[in-house]
Amino acid sequence: MTLEQELVHELLSRHITITAAESITAGEFQSTLGNVAGVSEVFEGGFVTYSNRVKEQLLHIPSEVIDENGVVSEPTAIWMANQARSIMDKDLAVSFTGSAGPDTLEGNPAGTVWIGIAYGTQQTYAKKYLFKGDRNGIRKAAVDAGLKMAIEIIHK
Repeated sequence: MTLEQELVHELLSRHITITAAESITAGEFQSTLGNVAGVSEVFEGGFVTYSNRVKEQLLHIPSEVIDENGVVSEPTAIWMANQARSIMDKDLAVSFTGSAGPDTLEGNPAGTVWIGIAYGTQQTYAKKYLFKGDRNGIRKAAVDAGLKMAIEIIHK
């Protein structure tokens, strides 16, 4: 069973709805969920917010959050997850922000990724990853890490 199949199976069996806010992954996480038959029962959609302006516009993240912390940061990932869950009124939200490269972004080397998780009544958190590889390999690794984090949080 693939990670996305495992996650969707768990979401369906527990009646947990999911959404996402993606920057670095540009919708790849949501597209990956869409590969699994039956996902529409728990996933209606989410956000692809590649630019800072769109994060502010669609997710209502205050510009000060990004200005003070950077887009590749724990606070930005947490805001993205919280806002996606709140706006979409879902149980679980996963967010992705980072630098896929080839260049650094805000002093963060390529492969730096923050993944945020907002779930139920638990405190929203974000985890930092440092992935190796080319641009698309980093993005794929981020999606896989997000799938694993979502599976782990619903098992707690």
